[in-house]
Parts: sequence; C-alpha cells; structure tokens
Amino acid sequence: MTEVTFPALIEQMLQPGFYPHPVQEPIQLIQTHVSYVLLTGEYAYKLKKPVNFGFLDFSTLEKRQHFCQEELRLNQRGAAELYLEVLPVSLAGEKYILSGTDEAVEYVLKMRQFPQDGLFSTLFAEGKLGEAQLEELGRIVAEYHAKTETNDYIRSFGEVPQVRAAFDENYEQTEKYIGGPQTQQQFAETKAYTEKFFAEQVELFQQRIQDNYIRECHGDLHLRNICLWQDKIWLFDCIEFNEPFRFVDVMFDVAYAVMDLAAQQRPDLSNAYLNTYVEQTGDWEGLQILPIYLIRQSYVRAKVTSFLLDDPSVPTTVKEEATKTASIYYTLAWEYTKPKQGKLILMSGLSGSGKSTTAKHLARQLNAIHVRSDAVRKHLGGIPLWERGNDDLYTSEMTEKTYARLLNLGIILANQGYTVILDAKYDKQHLRQEAIAQAEKHQLPLQIIYCTAPLEVIQQRLINRTGDIADATVDLLASQLQQTEPFTDAEKSYVQIWDTNS
Repeated sequence: MTEVTFPALIEQMLQPGFYPHPVQEPIQLIQTHVSYVLLTGEYAYKLKKPVNFGFLDFSTLEKRQHFCQEELRLNQRGAAELYLEVLPVSLAGEKYILSGTDEAVEYVLKMRQFPQDGLFSTLFAEGKLGEAQLEELGRIVAEYHAKTETNDYIRSFGEVPQVRAAFDENYEQTEKYIGGPQTQQQFAETKAYTEKFFAEQVELFQQRIQDNYIRECHGDLHLRNICLWQDKIWLFDCIEFNEPFRFVDVMFDVAYAVMDLAAQQRPDLSNAYLNTYVEQTGDWEGLQILPIYLIRQSYVRAKVTSFLLDDPSVPTTVKEEATKTASIYYTLAWEYTKPKQGKLILMSGLSGSGKSTTAKHLARQLNAIHVRSDAVRKHLGGIPLWERGNDDLYTSEMTEKTYARLLNLGIILANQGYTVILDAKYDKQHLRQEAIAQAEKHQLPLQIIYCTAPLEVIQQRLINRTGDIADATVDLLASQLQQTEPFTDAEKSYVQIWDTNS
C-alpha cells in the first residue's frame, strides 16, 4: 500500500487547484493534536492524524476511514446539514487527488463551513447569548436525546464501575497539581464526595439504566461544539472515537453547558437551559445525578488545562494563565460537593395571575428548579407539551395525580439541596396543607407566593396567551374563582402576596 505523507498532502490541500469547486483564498489550516481542518470558504475538509493516544486510535488507514464514517454518522443526528460525506484521497505519482478512482491512501470528511462567530462560545464572549437561546438549546438537546440509540450494551456503561473508572483516572492524573492550581483540601474533599456518591447511590445509577437514560449521547456538548447558523442551533463535533465517552447518562451531556455557564458567572443562563431541558424531557429525577457529572466536567476541564503546565514548549505567560483557569475549574468542582439547604416555594393564584412568569423570574434569580404543573400533567398523560389536552387530562383524578407528582418531585429535589418552585394554582387547602406537612416532616423551609392582579388584566392575559404549554382559557376563570379556597390562619404565615400588575 502506498504510504501517505501528511505534510505533502496538507501542502497540496492548501492549494486552490486541489478542489473541484471555487475556494476562498488563502485556504486556512486549523490543527489540533488529532486532526487537520482546511477551510476553503463554502466547505471545510477534516483529516484525522495517524496518532494513537490509547483512548483514541487513528493509527491505520482502516481506522481513520472507520472513524471518518462514524463521525459522519453520529453528527448527522445534531448537524445533518453541516456533515456532508466521506471522500477518498488517491495518489498519482506525487499528486494527491480528491475523490480519485485509484486506491485510497487517505480519507477526508467534507463539511459545510459556517462562520466561527456563530459558535455559542463566541456569542457568549460577545454578550450575544441570552435566555431565549439557552431555552431553545434546552429544547434542541431534549429532541436530540429522544432520538439517540440505547440497548443492553450501551446501558452497561451506566454501571457504577464503568462510570467511576474515569473519575479514578482523573484523580490519579491530577494529584501532582496539588499545591499548584488546586489545594490539598479541594483534592481530598472532591475525591471523598465522589467516592461516597458512588458507594451510596448504586440504586440511583441502576434506576437510570432501567429508565433508558444511558444512551449514545454527544459526549462533548460544551459551548464550542454548539453553533447558531441560518437561525438554527446545531450540535456538532460529537465523540466518535471512544464508546465510554459517548455511551453516557443524558445528564452527562447536559452538565457540560450548565457547568460552562456557571464557571463564567452566568447561573441565570445555566438555569434557563437546565429548566427547559428537564421540562421537555420530564426527567426531573435526573437532577439527582447531575451533581456528579457537573463535578466530572469541571474537573476534566481543570485537568486538561493543567496538562499545559507540563509542556516545556508552552511560554511562561501561557502557563500562568493556565494555572488561573485550572484553579477556577478545580474550585468549581469542589464547590459542587458542598451541602446546600433545599427549599420549597409554592406558587398560588388563578390561571393568568402571573404565576409562571414570576416563577421563571425567581428561578433565574435563585438558581431554582421550576416545575410547572402543566408540564407534569402532560408528561403523566403521555401527550406532547405543546399539544392541547382533552378532558381526560383534566379530571379530578388526574389533578390529584399531578399534584402528588409535583410534591414528590419537590421533596426529592429539595432534599438534594435544590430550591424548588412548584408552579400550580394550589387553590385547595388540602393540597397546600399536604405540602406544608411534607416540608415540616423533611425539615425543609417552605414559602407560598400568591400572585394576584385585577380580574380584567387576568382575562386579557388569557385571551392574549400564545406559545405556552398551559391550556387554561378565559372561560375557566369563573369556575376557578368559585372553587378557590381561602388561606387558613395556619397557612397565612407562609404566604406572601405579589401583585403582578405592576
């Protein structure tokens, strides 16, 4: 077999005549430790370097071909319009030919080129990333995960020893950075927390496996692998080279951007993303396992940044910056281990009284989990969130089920240290009193926020309501007013009245 000479191939790929289409000169070359990417204007071409790092092996032509095909297949899920085809490169004398008919000496992945200023990381740095984009990202990632594959083999990667192996390796590889970017206390306490979590939460890991939340995920879903292009969000550059990195809990994927945004002091954006995702999927229980993956993603970022400190070719100024960056992520991983006081907040009020708007605003301020009864009800009824429910969804039996699930989720998550906002009418005394009793039993602080506005304002809001999962219409107001039970003297100590008209 003819041996490919990579520098010679790259030299030719930097020439416009190599391509069967017009190019934008000069052709740009981007290199990483595992690939070359050539930017030609409309298209980008990616080659895998013939390297073997253990966790990644592109050392033979067959392996590079296989992983080019895998990269194409896997990225069709989140960015089908960006990933086009795998093309062979042949050699005639000393000339490399793209899509030649002779024996292939290399393979390239052809992609549609998009502007780098569309990356979420760039948009964030420029202050152009807001709540609306993060909410849309939550919906996109939820749809993405719904389509991903799972089977017995994939699910086996959710077993504790499999999940734990990567954590143990991280600690082994970073012990030498104690006294540098991380402290002995941070290292010891982070390690102790994760070891305790793995020892005590075996049942939770098993439940995740049984509920099919271990899937063929993206595996590297941070802000640099998400882009806004042609008014659509694309998830690209997923892990194709290593099964344990992509056969993971869906919360492993979600944790990347949650952690990214928290590290950059924007918990409000992180909250918008997380709340939208769990509302779409109904996977509020997944929030119990999220902390372990937040720690993992923070710690890996710290570890990879720390590796720069070992490289003699890296300038001192870059090493100083790397030490600061690694320290931020080691500290963040450690902060995720600290116990937090959970809290329950019940929203109350008529449909259209501003409960959900207020709850959403509060969730961003308090970094709280916002659980809407409308979403819980539709997940229980097995209907899409944006589909209008029929009468079966609104029977008294279904209402009791909805409130029971709402409260159960609230207690589970508040016990984990989350502030949880249960967003429902809470118009009946027995529903409020059950919540108060459960909060007292679990020693959780509880607050009731009663939203109010003039009736004509409420009516107008319900008439104008569009693009929301709530089904309530203005003709229900009269019966709601009739059926609402006043707060008892015992309940009043928990209640704050918020006028949402101002």
